[in-house]
Amino acid sequence: MIMPLAEIMIAVMWAGLTAYVLFAGADFGGGVWDLLAGGSRTGQHRRALIEHSIGPVWEANHVWLIFVIVLMWTGIPGVFAAVASTLYIPLTLAALGIIARGAAFAFRKVSTELWQRRLFGAAFAFSSVATPFFLGTVAGALASGRVPAGIAKGDIVSSWVNPTSAMSGALAVGTAAYLAAAYLTRDAQRAGEDGLAEEFRHRALVCGAVVGLMSAAGLLVLRADAPRLFDALTAGRALPLLVLSIAAGLVSLVLLWRRAYRAVRLTAALAVTGLLWGWGVGQYPHLLPGVTLDEAAATDSVLAATLGSLAVGAVLLLPSLWWLYATFQRGHTEARESRPSR
Repeated sequence: MIMPLAEIMIAVMWAGLTAYVLFAGADFGGGVWDLLAGGSRTGQHRRALIEHSIGPVWEANHVWLIFVIVLMWTGIPGVFAAVASTLYIPLTLAALGIIARGAAFAFRKVSTELWQRRLFGAAFAFSSVATPFFLGTVAGALASGRVPAGIAKGDIVSSWVNPTSAMSGALAVGTAAYLAAAYLTRDAQRAGEDGLAEEFRHRALVCGAVVGLMSAAGLLVLRADAPRLFDALTAGRALPLLVLSIAAGLVSLVLLWRRAYRAVRLTAALAVTGLLWGWGVGQYPHLLPGVTLDEAAATDSVLAATLGSLAVGAVLLLPSLWWLYATFQRGHTEARESRPSR
């Protein structure tokens, strides 16, 4: 049986969203740890590792967000219009956060005065917390069914200011911080900074435990605020993905405890992926209240042209991104090997 084009489109879009959560999420999480790194002098060593880890790829991460937006716009235009018109406040705040974060990160690196570095550092760190929070509130609005079909049919405030959105926003920040801490352990180890690797190991353990508790609390919020999604996650077809997420999260904590930093990158990503896909599977086929994927999808001719263009673009984009990451990681190792012995 051939999968319908609409289902292929939504699966590809969700894969792009997963890439954004994993890569940009860790990028935002680096900003969270930058905020908690310490004073200008005491935290300088930690911030240098964070800057080195996210420096070459922080702009490339947003390719995935653009990918998701464009695919949503062309593949499910009615849903795109409803989301953009109802949730324009948190979406605008998230966009401003992305812009402010990028500008502050760039300006801090070239600033020479201490007060300038503090100013841009504060803007970078604050935006790193605010941006994933507002993006999380958008996810909470969709998960709780507060975005009706139609242009600006939903309440522009209560649609994203509600228990599910608040929990989703907090969970987005916590997940980003956890991913960053887990990734930074390996980056510190590769750079020969064993002390920093231990610091971020402790932070990842604590943050992972907190995110696990937040996820459990989130289920209670869903039970009261979004019962349909709660049922799908706990007793429906999304349950295996939820179990996978929990198992991968527990394995990640064990690997962190045993200092298996390379392996924990995979299990931490798997834990987040299971949670994200559990939400998607639990809500499928409904995209908005009363609106299914088949009803919202564009015509087959539009979907075929879109997917065909994406396939051609992927031939250029994916190898380029892989080369970017591989070159950067190799450069990190070479910098360590060229460091003079003490």
